[in-house]
Amino acid sequence: MTESDRRELLRADTAFFAALLAGDTPALDGLLGDDFAIVDVAAGNVTGRAAFREAVASAEVRFAAIETNPDEALVRLYGDTGVVVGRTKMKLRLPDGAELEVGSRYTHVFHRAAGAGWRLVSAQGTQIPA
Repeated sequence: MTESDRRELLRADTAFFAALLAGDTPALDGLLGDDFAIVDVAAGNVTGRAAFREAVASAEVRFAAIETNPDEALVRLYGDTGVVVGRTKMKLRLPDGAELEVGSRYTHVFHRAAGAGWRLVSAQGTQIPA
């Protein structure tokens, strides 16, 4: 893998977190693959693209802060598939107004789509106890 490939994948990964933090659904539309699925860090539920997008659009769950450290990320490339393993510290605001702070290790799987760049197709978060 070239350094350019690594930077490209990390840019896509960072853009995903920035879109979550901003509640930017148009940005998510450009980042998520059509068959995107996420396993959430809190309950382990599997959520598809449409439901995930709606949760962000409706501010059902709002991100008050997301910290990552791309320099520590493990980045691997397999042809048109890229895998990023990283660590986050997130502060979420739940629908009832409560705030939750969660540390996690995550795995993001990206696919390089012709003419569309890297698209996130799968995300899995595992909570790291405080």
